[in-house]
Amino acid sequence: MSLTYKQSLYTRKVAIIGAGYVGSTIAYALTLRELAHEIVLVDIDFDKATGEAMDIQHGVADIGDSFVRAGHYSDCSDCDLIIITAGRNRTPGESRLDMIYDNIQIMHNVVEQLQKYYTKGAIMVVSNPVDILTFECDRLMKLKNGRVFGTGCVLDSSRLTKAIADYTNLSSESVQCFVAGEHGETQFPLWSRMTIAGEPIADYCANTGLPWGSDQQSSLQKTVRDLGTRIIAAKGRTHYGIATCVCSLATAILNHQSIIASVTTPLRGEYGIRGVALSLPSVVTADGVERRLEERLTDDEIICLNRSAECLKQAMRQF
Repeated sequence: MSLTYKQSLYTRKVAIIGAGYVGSTIAYALTLRELAHEIVLVDIDFDKATGEAMDIQHGVADIGDSFVRAGHYSDCSDCDLIIITAGRNRTPGESRLDMIYDNIQIMHNVVEQLQKYYTKGAIMVVSNPVDILTFECDRLMKLKNGRVFGTGCVLDSSRLTKAIADYTNLSSESVQCFVAGEHGETQFPLWSRMTIAGEPIADYCANTGLPWGSDQQSSLQKTVRDLGTRIIAAKGRTHYGIATCVCSLATAILNHQSIIASVTTPLRGEYGIRGVALSLPSVVTADGVERRLEERLTDDEIICLNRSAECLKQAMRQF
């Protein structure tokens, strides 16, 4: 580890609002990666946040210098990254949109407290329904475009990458693909932008004799879309996958790198869409989302994107 890296590490501070399964797992993942010197868990149940912080802290003596502790909203001041996971979890049989009423109220309370102490840093929304909560957090915080963003379809993109890697019998590193739109039922893969080792997937499959067409695409899309529901039905919650994805985004933000990820932000006229937050491949930097990539999509993909936008707008009319 270089001296420059160590010096920058000792100035990094991350606050995680919500110390449930998702928030505490994110704190654990960040600690293992040594991404910040100070990680603060903020929760309405201070004793729980204290217990989670102690449990993580007691296992890192030989790993690194990250310090995990429970804190309050006042500790969100001077953070390089603020991660919002507060909200109730999805239960078996629920869609993410079914949580709107409960979690929008929680988001309003979070923002009301956060505004008192916010001074800097990107704000990453993880709570579901993430698209709607990201839109609402951005509207209330009134920060510059892209400073507030949500994890959106980054986990779905990771799941699709794994599914394509399994189908082609290649490593995940060979696959580049994105899921766009709603983090929910109307999400869709950007098949036209998908590549295998830099080659369009249709060409790769044709050259290797693998079937590739609407049947394979429909099957993979359904598998990825339903994975969250399957995991919740099996174990009651999901938290490892999203924590890993958050850690990847946090690495770019805290190390001042630039990556492309399918995260959700309020659209400002891209593809003619406004008034809703959706996932699109976006450039993520230290300040959040620098820009959304307005790529040349197929007519079908444009239809799917508009369908996602309309679905979310209809859901937003409930509150």
